[in-house]
Amino acid sequence: MRYEGKIFRPPSEARSYILQATIGCSWNRCVYCAMYQDKAFRLRALGAVLEDIDAAAVAAGPGVSKVFVADGDALVLPMSHWEPILSRLRLRFPRLERISCYAMAWNVLDKTDDELRTLAQMGLSLLYLGPESGDEPTLRRIAKAPLTALPGDGRRGTPIFDAHVQACARARLAGMKTSAIFLLGAGGVERSEEHAAGSARLATAMDPDFLAALTLTVVDGTALAARQEAERFVLPEQAALLRELRTFVAQARPTDAMFRTNHASNYLPLAGRLPADGPRMAAVIDAALQGHVRLRPEWARGL
Repeated sequence: MRYEGKIFRPPSEARSYILQATIGCSWNRCVYCAMYQDKAFRLRALGAVLEDIDAAAVAAGPGVSKVFVADGDALVLPMSHWEPILSRLRLRFPRLERISCYAMAWNVLDKTDDELRTLAQMGLSLLYLGPESGDEPTLRRIAKAPLTALPGDGRRGTPIFDAHVQACARARLAGMKTSAIFLLGAGGVERSEEHAAGSARLATAMDPDFLAALTLTVVDGTALAARQEAERFVLPEQAALLRELRTFVAQARPTDAMFRTNHASNYLPLAGRLPADGPRMAAVIDAALQGHVRLRPEWARGL
């Protein structure tokens, strides 16, 4: 297997075979993100991707059960790449239970219903979407999406909130599961409450199968770091970040979603189902705010 640059994956893909089918991120302008700054976006040559699958099958054997397709928004791949990749994965890994990838809302919206259904039928079963916030001003400040530039009638000027709801609905209709990721602190001190409440509203409207919260880290070299240096962005302090998390677990009302804060960026690891376990998790957060629950120390946090 050949990899270019740093490779990122969700915590739940720790035991997955990671297949790098794209290099970098097709958007790569989110102000907080440094994950793909060292890469110019491109599709990997299909032949090289298929060769990597064959090599992984020899190295790992037939027991591979999960595959994560990288890099940043691999759903952007055209069907002329996806179909042979999915076919080869199924051929080489007969015990495969799940194929997943990162996706952006407009990646989903740019696929037709038939294309999404074909992908699901061929084994692409889980999409990780990262709206990061449900507060529209925050979404636009962090440059989350170029939705005003999307082609096609009816999508120009679509609010980013609405686009994520539509993307989740279309993925679900096609037979895929979705995981939505929100970013504590993304609204800064200025919009901390609006960001938390808006994120809970978006989580409810998206109604994903899985939910996760990460905590914003201001990374050197990003546009957000420059804003912080110029005092145009202030990251909420630890207690305020915990209050954002409390608002989220108390107000998010998806049908039934597995929720985790197991990412290393978080101060307080939580796990449960929303909305059923919301009151229990809120109580744990209250105890943490009162100093009765140990938080992850700064040295143990990371990206």
